[in-house]
Amino acid sequence: MDLGIAGRTALVTGASTGLGLASAQALAAEGVTVALASRSAEKLADAAATIDGDVVTLAVDLADDASIDAMLADAVDALGHVDILVANAGGPPPGTFASTDVDLYPAALQLNLLAHVRMCKALIPPMQQRGWGRVVAITSATVREPSPVLMLSNTARAGLTGFLKTTATEVGRDGVTVNSVQPGLHATGRLAEIYDDLDAVAADHPMGRIGDPADFGRIVAFLCSETANYVNGTGLPVEGGSLLES
Repeated sequence: MDLGIAGRTALVTGASTGLGLASAQALAAEGVTVALASRSAEKLADAAATIDGDVVTLAVDLADDASIDAMLADAVDALGHVDILVANAGGPPPGTFASTDVDLYPAALQLNLLAHVRMCKALIPPMQQRGWGRVVAITSATVREPSPVLMLSNTARAGLTGFLKTTATEVGRDGVTVNSVQPGLHATGRLAEIYDDLDAVAADHPMGRIGDPADFGRIVAFLCSETANYVNGTGLPVEGGSLLES
């Protein structure tokens, strides 16, 4: 299927590994010029080597507002403008209500909520002016069914989900769609940080396996497509049926 986005430009954050990189690879395969943003210059170089076509790499620390602003300016300089924003960030440390200190919440909110708000505030208005844009945030299936060991992520990403839904209702008339994709268990480094035995995790899953990041990336690319122009304000779970409630 031709997604109709060849020649578009995209900024993907958290793009040096995992689901962010998979999303960037899928967009590039559709002819999109992609800017990869992440903290590690070394990892970005390795990531860029996996992508065919034009690719830009940008260093950013999503925990720092000045770093975000500089990255956004560099992205616009390099790409001319940003048609597509795939907003992604690594998850905060695991923990429960009892084990998570109050002092840890601001950093989690910055990383998984406020940084995304900042990027949207900078990039969506120009999309509205051009009459076309796509925002896809990678959140988590835990916004639907909170994990008992991911208190910080549950909290911050639930807030982001509300922000995205509200924003979608404001900007849809201007040709801009705003959606989120809510991954479940996928074969990434983050998963290995949370679970000691991935084989056991896969065995317990309804599908008997863990998701492939490449498949996830293609779903993100579809939401950025012309075909998905009437998909707006949606949080799409991609978790293989593991949620007890849809």
